[in-house]
Amino acid sequence: MRRLLVLAAALLLGGAPAAAGPVLMISVDGLRPTDVIEADAHGLKVPNLRRMMAQGAYAEGVTGVLPTLTYPSHATLITGVAPARHGVGNNLTFDPTNINQVGWDWYAEDIKAPTLWSAARAAGLRTVNVHWPVSVGAPVDYNLPQIWRTGHDDDRKLMRALATPGLLDRLEHDLGPYAQGIDESVEADENRVRFAAELIAEHKPALTTVYLASVDHNEHALGPGSPEALVTIARNDTMIGRLVAAARATEPDLTVVVVSDHGFQAVSTDVNLLAPFIAAGLITFDAAGKVTAWQAEPWFMGGSAGVVLARPDDPALVAKVASFLAGLKTDPEMGIAELLDREAIAAMGGASQVSFLIAFRPGFQAGHDPRAAKQTPSSYKGMHGYLPVDPAMRSSLFVEGPGLARHGSLGQIDMRAIAPSVARVLRVALPTAEAKPVF
Repeated sequence: MRRLLVLAAALLLGGAPAAAGPVLMISVDGLRPTDVIEADAHGLKVPNLRRMMAQGAYAEGVTGVLPTLTYPSHATLITGVAPARHGVGNNLTFDPTNINQVGWDWYAEDIKAPTLWSAARAAGLRTVNVHWPVSVGAPVDYNLPQIWRTGHDDDRKLMRALATPGLLDRLEHDLGPYAQGIDESVEADENRVRFAAELIAEHKPALTTVYLASVDHNEHALGPGSPEALVTIARNDTMIGRLVAAARATEPDLTVVVVSDHGFQAVSTDVNLLAPFIAAGLITFDAAGKVTAWQAEPWFMGGSAGVVLARPDDPALVAKVASFLAGLKTDPEMGIAELLDREAIAAMGGASQVSFLIAFRPGFQAGHDPRAAKQTPSSYKGMHGYLPVDPAMRSSLFVEGPGLARHGSLGQIDMRAIAPSVARVLRVALPTAEAKPVF
């Protein structure tokens, strides 16, 4: 009866489902749509993704969320809502006095909207997750969440404690050690794919989510479109083929959904954003370099930076910071393209705790060292986090399966449309989604 009620709700909210059956949802962090759509021009061999284009449907580009970062985007991909609603506003938690020791937003309890995982559980469907961001404690039957601290062997104990009880020990008995969460190499992705394939074969889940980190890792380090990044994309395509083969061996009616979270810009310059805040008395440090007080502090987002206020409803502080930022924007060496206030941030679906947002010009990003010069060579060669209206930030969608409602190019789509599309294939209800299904 519960299954029938869920189906009825899905039909009312999203129309007739495109297809009923299991879904394998794979995220390739940082995959640009043109890397696949224009693969021949890059000399790139991605036969699995190209087959999905030919036989299924794909987006020319996916317009992402504010900010165009991994964790907010993956929360949107699993909920169908923007950061303002799901609550994951950045990769790292806001930590003005640095007591969390670079803690990321790992915990699913921070997602304040229903997820595909919770919708599947409500419908009595079995789920598997391997390394999806913001998945610690997620309502998943067989969960290997993404988590790390230092890369020390103690991280293995942490992973064992946070995964589904007994799952990691059993898998490692047959497959060997599971890759450390902090390891974003191609080899680590290949390791996790072996574990995902084993879970799929053993448990035949209705919904599987798998995250691959290596494309993003190499595009940060070596630049988008670099030879090394293209090789990594090709190896990710091979991994996609392995996962699809494992799933289709037991579930021929499988729908495969390959997504990414953002695009990439080449970057060359780090801007010292902290020094002006310190000079203006908005942040105070002691002799040891620890923050002792703050009124306003940047929350780094790669190609942008949120500004969080200690008293966001204090009109005097808001006016003071607005005037300070307006002056900062007039300095061309700061590389600032736009300043957004709270109203503009809300209109773009950004996190509610951010009072202002500094959007950098292409090629610029915020540096993290308050003692550095105003401009220094960037520590990365590729970056994202720029405004979602930037075409370079567009992410990817490729989908293949029985009975798709649409085939071929879907044009430009909204990232928030992906989760309700997956929900419709699964025949589960995701009524909170902020966009309609597109496949």
